[in-house]
Amino acid sequence: MRISYNWLKQFIKLDWKSDETAALLTDLGLEVEGVEKYESLKGGLEGVVIGHVLTRIQHPNADRLSVTTVDLGDGNPVQIVCGAPNVAAGQKVAVATIGTTLYDKEGNAFQIKKGKIRGEDSHGMICAEDELGLGESHDGIMVLHEDLVPGTPAAKVFEIVTDEVFEIGLTPNRADAMSHLGVARDLRAGLNQKNVHTELITPSVSNFRVDKRTLKIDIKLEDAKRAPRYCGVTISGITVQPSPAWLQNRLKAIGLSPKNNVVDVTNYVMHELGQPLHAFDAAKIKGNRVYIKTAEAGTKFVTLDDVERILHEEDLIIADENGPMALAGVLGGKKSGVGEGTSTVFLESAYFNPVTVRKTAKRHSINSDASFRFERGIDPTIAQYALKRAALLIQETAGGEITSDIEDIYPKKIEDFSVFLNFDTVTKVIGQELPKETIKKILVSLDIKITSMSEKGLGLIIPSYRVDVDREIDVIEEILRVYGYNNISFTQKFNASISNSTRTEDYKLQNVVAAQLTSLGFNEMMANSLTTPDYVKLSENLKEEFNVLMLNPLSNDLSAMRQSLLFSALEAVSFNINRRRADLKLFEFGKSYHKMPGGYEENKHLTLTVTGNRQQENWLQPQKGTDFFMFKGYVTSILNRLGLNKWQSQPLQNDVFAEGIAFAVGHDVIVEFGSVKKQVNKHFDIKQEVFFADFNWGAITKLVTGKVKYTEIAKFPEVRRDLALLVDETVTFDSIFAIARQTEKALLKDISLFDVYQGANLPEGKKSYAVSFMLQDSTKTLTDDQIDKVMSKIRQNLEKQTGAQLR
Repeated sequence: MRISYNWLKQFIKLDWKSDETAALLTDLGLEVEGVEKYESLKGGLEGVVIGHVLTRIQHPNADRLSVTTVDLGDGNPVQIVCGAPNVAAGQKVAVATIGTTLYDKEGNAFQIKKGKIRGEDSHGMICAEDELGLGESHDGIMVLHEDLVPGTPAAKVFEIVTDEVFEIGLTPNRADAMSHLGVARDLRAGLNQKNVHTELITPSVSNFRVDKRTLKIDIKLEDAKRAPRYCGVTISGITVQPSPAWLQNRLKAIGLSPKNNVVDVTNYVMHELGQPLHAFDAAKIKGNRVYIKTAEAGTKFVTLDDVERILHEEDLIIADENGPMALAGVLGGKKSGVGEGTSTVFLESAYFNPVTVRKTAKRHSINSDASFRFERGIDPTIAQYALKRAALLIQETAGGEITSDIEDIYPKKIEDFSVFLNFDTVTKVIGQELPKETIKKILVSLDIKITSMSEKGLGLIIPSYRVDVDREIDVIEEILRVYGYNNISFTQKFNASISNSTRTEDYKLQNVVAAQLTSLGFNEMMANSLTTPDYVKLSENLKEEFNVLMLNPLSNDLSAMRQSLLFSALEAVSFNINRRRADLKLFEFGKSYHKMPGGYEENKHLTLTVTGNRQQENWLQPQKGTDFFMFKGYVTSILNRLGLNKWQSQPLQNDVFAEGIAFAVGHDVIVEFGSVKKQVNKHFDIKQEVFFADFNWGAITKLVTGKVKYTEIAKFPEVRRDLALLVDETVTFDSIFAIARQTEKALLKDISLFDVYQGANLPEGKKSYAVSFMLQDSTKTLTDDQIDKVMSKIRQNLEKQTGAQLR
């Protein structure tokens, strides 16, 4: 938000430098992100002064040039060579002195330097109006009024406006500060705390009067819930033309482009007081009546930006007998707008429901200055005052007469808030006892009325324009920001409390797992819980009726809470791949959200996402992509780290995985993982294989006991035996692993697959597994007979149950 310092000073008399005021506004919570200089004319005519031409002679070496001597007011006349045909002795002219920077029509800078023109010295330039940016004429130099004093800065003569503009990073809760008046109110409170007492000067509307009652526009308010207040008045006999310079400069300073005097006035009052207004061409209002109502679904309406929009049944509109004229609080219609031929206007000033305006604006992807204010909540009490202010300014800039009484429809007045402030609570929250008189002084400076007072606290009435202050804690925040956070003292003593927590607290387990994953090269990601509701269509396991939808979404793509963390992960993968980061290891702790028949559910998850190569390219070893077994190792390492090693592996029937496995403990599935299907990846424009694991974090935290079991390191050696097995293609290593474990539970310590072969020299439908078995007895050294006996049993069971053959 841009705030003009000159404009601000119309509300509050202040001679502070801009940087001092910016610092105070920032301390008050209106953070000034920068201060820019504004000039109504680029360069501000700096270095250009009024000169008096003393003499003029013909240039000895050029027929079209003159040599002049010019008095610049410092007592030392200078010689200037001039090419204008109309230069003459005795004239008062504008002179760009040596070192002055001027700008051409394209905005390119050029500097005036001392030089020689055809052998004659020239110390400056006598300017035409186009050379100064004051007009288009280049027929000759500007001849000024003879009463001007030489040496007078041209900026003063031509009333060049300079200003300093604050760029304020306004937080969404501070709807009250979305105007120069609002900022001035805060500034007054801050100054008051610094014992700089000044009054808030508001524009007077005492001159408002009805000139004649010849044009009444009836107002029919059909939806008082969406439009609690609506005011209107007519002005006739106006002349639509460009705004006067002062109004144009005000708007240009804050980044607005002037349109015409009527539209500019409505924009001016909106930025001055915070009340959006809209002017309709009264001659285009069919039936001399406006209706404030919701639209019929499917109605077509062309807005001021020349876009045809299909209206929704919940869109609030301003209409006449022919149909919509404006989207209430959002944007006007093209047909009813003010143009060059307009001579009568119907001027509206209203308070529209913030939620209604926001929904309409988002539904039609419109972000106007009016909707920006309405959807955050404006002051409902100033609608009529702002209307009078705008009407008077229209009369001042466009002429005309007020031709109707103000019709103000306000069925149910919006009341101020009542709050009781406890002094003890103030001290407790702030951490320091503030004098009661200081508290009262701050509250009064913020327009908060004190209705009762006791030893315990204050009864307060909060003005309705402070929509963000309706609780005691909000009032304390207001006191603290005006008092100054920097003025709160701190003791030298540092107090800390230590809470008793178990090893299995959720955050501790998260830290353990996160530390392990980062050591494996993973990066943590945090995705938005809001997503598009269309993602449920990518999986039959997700139901559209289970979507948790936003009542007031920011956009259609962020209108539902996510049912799965997979699609957020794929968005991150796609984003990185498009930026040439194709090798990724990501993990996320997050929640999924479901609207189940029995109520809303939130489930916590840990997800892993891996894609691309295992390591960066180097000269020592070739690139190798991540495979399923490596990813499975990441999954099992997390479970092992948490002390979970007694799970059952089961096939996974999931339409988002090309192949996958689930691990379960009892009836609880603790993790599902696999390779994401190509058609799912294709939706996110991902062409490489992606592995994804979804841990049921809620179930895992219930299973983790926190107990640590220690086993003495065996003193006796372990023995390895390998088997090369010829098995059917359908036989999995998991089945071999399970059979071997079941055969020998005591001595068999580890089983691993170190080679898989399919191809030449093997029967069709067969594959070869090379499996290693580690045997160990913690009490003695194993003998060959014991080892052979165990391996023989394992081999026999494998042959019997899987049809395996030794190669």
